[in-house]
Amino acid sequence: MTWHKWPMAGYLRLPTDEDASTYSASFSTRIRSPSQLFASKRYRWVASLAFLTFLYSLTQLCKHGALIQHTPSASVQTSATTSEVDWSRFAYTQYVTNSEYLCNSVMFFEALHRLGSRADRVIMYPAPMLQPGETSPSDALLLSKARDDYNVKLVPITIQHKYEGDQTWADSFTKLLAFNQTQYSRVLSIDSDSVILQDMDELFLLPPAPVAMPRAYWLFPDKPILSSQVMLIQPSEAEFARVMDTVNSADLEDYDMEIVNHLYGNSALIIPHRPYDLLTAEFRFENHTLYLGTDREKWDPVAIYNEAKLIHFSDWPLPKPWLDTPEATRLVLQPRCHNTTEGTQDCAERVVWNNIYSDFKTRRKEICDLGPPKEPRQAMQRP
Repeated sequence: MTWHKWPMAGYLRLPTDEDASTYSASFSTRIRSPSQLFASKRYRWVASLAFLTFLYSLTQLCKHGALIQHTPSASVQTSATTSEVDWSRFAYTQYVTNSEYLCNSVMFFEALHRLGSRADRVIMYPAPMLQPGETSPSDALLLSKARDDYNVKLVPITIQHKYEGDQTWADSFTKLLAFNQTQYSRVLSIDSDSVILQDMDELFLLPPAPVAMPRAYWLFPDKPILSSQVMLIQPSEAEFARVMDTVNSADLEDYDMEIVNHLYGNSALIIPHRPYDLLTAEFRFENHTLYLGTDREKWDPVAIYNEAKLIHFSDWPLPKPWLDTPEATRLVLQPRCHNTTEGTQDCAERVVWNNIYSDFKTRRKEICDLGPPKEPRQAMQRP
């Protein structure tokens, strides 16, 4: 390393003992009284500059504080001013194929209504459900409740059924009818086996794209595909025809997820899966890196729940929550507790997971039995 000798010409020589008296006298003659100092133009100029700098800094600090206070950190940020948006151009859509899924959908739209979502709401339902002679009057009552109490628009459809293959997904092509809802500029198709915890209106204001979807994060990196549980769609006759042509030529093993990935897997706008597509199984996983998106963040199940906007019931081999499940099966499959360094057990995942299921069952009984709505969801506290 080369050391540089810096010139010393700009520095004053310190006084020696011999110079003390001379230096002191000379220094004292240069000291001004306070009245002289305040009267000087230089002092007034410096003071004014300092005061203006302080005001500017204070203004910037207040602006920064306002941004921190009012800007949500977890959801998609858009540049549009929501007060200027024509929300009638947008709609949340769900399809139902039977009584069980109809109840789920009415629960979903009750939550959207309670949360104050501004976009339209659409249920695509099998036309026979409201026809005279329908054998299940409860279906007609639930559809009427959705329309009258939660401002849901009812759109009769024909179920798109696949007669071969897994019956679990046999009717899943029906959701693709959302591409034909051309009365809207954009629709947000969300599977009804899910729970919405916060409105997702901001997604309608994303940049234009035929389709936007989150990644199926739980399958990465082995199977890098998109999740059809949440789809932001720009309906059009051309895209609907393209989708249906692909459906008609699909293999027996292909369902809605395969169709949309085949068509849009390389071109779809990506919606962040966090916080828009959280699986209930995440609370049972041991490793949460795929959901968190990093191995540096500490997993906090309560914070993740409170942050989430949509939770999808997916806990294979546990059945969906509206189906009968032996208690012994639930106890075996519920999240594990973890030993802490203090010698206690942390069961936060278990508490959150069981709360999601129990709350769903309670609300299902209240809403689908035409009972009164439950109080608004409260943020979960750590046990």
